[in-house]
Amino acid sequence: MSVLGLSLGSAMPDDKPLTPADLDDVQQSIAFALRFQGRKRIHTADEAMARITAERLVEHLRRSGFVIMKKPPAPWPTDAGHRPDRETPQS
Repeated sequence: MSVLGLSLGSAMPDDKPLTPADLDDVQQSIAFALRFQGRKRIHTADEAMARITAERLVEHLRRSGFVIMKKPPAPWPTDAGHRPDRETPQS
């Protein structure tokens, strides 16, 4: 499936279920995208304008019946299952 030029793959059996995204998170993400390209600040978009645009977009999507889903956070990396580089001396 493709939405706005983005490919949406089918859910894999081991994928965690999606949950509705918090509208404040969506608004902050849109505002961030309007102010930055990657990590580089875009100076053509003012902070207030980005926030107002994001608020209006999120409100329009909500009124139009859109539901934006969010994946659960990725688990923190662990060193479980990794062998130590060297053996420790035994006394």
